[in-house]
Amino acid sequence: MIVEGYAALFGVADLERDIVHRGAFRRSIAERHTAPMLLRHDSRLRAGVWFALREDVRGLFVRGRIEADAPAGALAMRLIGEGVDGLSIGFRTLVQRKRADGRDLYDLDLIEISIVPRPMAPRARLSRAL
Repeated sequence: MIVEGYAALFGVADLERDIVHRGAFRRSIAERHTAPMLLRHDSRLRAGVWFALREDVRGLFVRGRIEADAPAGALAMRLIGEGVDGLSIGFRTLVQRKRADGRDLYDLDLIEISIVPRPMAPRARLSRAL
């Protein structure tokens, strides 16, 4: 199954009041080109791979493949079929600026992207499942 959507949106505060800025993933994408697809940020629940990562004016657009034989591939397909469509990024912060109410994030080391029922960035969602 191929899925796609936005894993992060630029300039929009998440529930922790963090704001990811355009260019935050540029270095990470250039170094890795892909990212593991997990469920709920659990490394034991690998569902597949995000094979296309790109920044555009809106945010971090991702396209991935859920692998039926991956440890959590079948579970991921079932959850998506039941309407789970949230995306959430796992990352290390490399460059940030603290604000009174959160952080501005300028350079992030992308570790993984998870399918989740309730994303920290409420508009980070899958838009298609083929």
